Amino acid sequence: MAGEITNSTQIVVPARTRLWLAPVGTDAPADATVKMPDGWYSVGLTTEDSLKFSEEPQFEQVKSAQTDFPSRTFQTSDSATIEVDLQQWNSKNFKAVFGGGTIAVITPTEAGGGTTAAKHYKFTPPRIGGRSEVAAVIEVIDGAKVYRYMIPRAMQMEGVQTDLQKSKEAVLPLRLAVQGGDDADAWYLITNDPAFAEAA
Repeated sequence: MAGEITNSTQIVVPARTRLWLAPVGTDAPADATVKMPDGWYSVGLTTEDSLKFSEEPQFEQVKSAQTDFPSRTFQTSDSATIEVDLQQWNSKNFKAVFGGGTIAVITPTEAGGGTTAAKHYKFTPPRIGGRSEVAAVIEVIDGAKVYRYMIPRAMQMEGVQTDLQKSKEAVLPLRLAVQGGDDADAWYLITNDPAFAEAA
């Protein structure tokens, strides 16, 4: 059929995915393949099928007596979220999952009252009003094609449920809500995929 385009090279199979986090305001990568700038860290291993990016606009409709269909539809808000289950337990991942918090070093005491050389660590989640925003990059790799979802500001805004079962690993559920403003893009995509050249 005239004008029909079928191109199997435009099918994306995410062979590798990574999630990077950084404090808000950290320099973002300039393109899809450059090394991540200083200040960014990888959350490490995640479960196979848990990484999701969702974009959900909200609309209102104006109804009129003269038609069964909306006379006008207008967008009232926008939202986007990142979901992923982290397999690695460490201080940075705990802070990401709980929206901040503090880590304090504790020196245990022995039975006789003395201290030991071992160190323990106390994680305290943030209090109400103390959650911090983060910047995020979702990296999707399919062969030579790389896609980076760039999120300048996001915040953990859901509860945390960690299943502690003997039969499988315990994961940390990271659920980030994308934050926005009028002065910058709430999120954007950078890629080296030549299929995007058609619109350039």
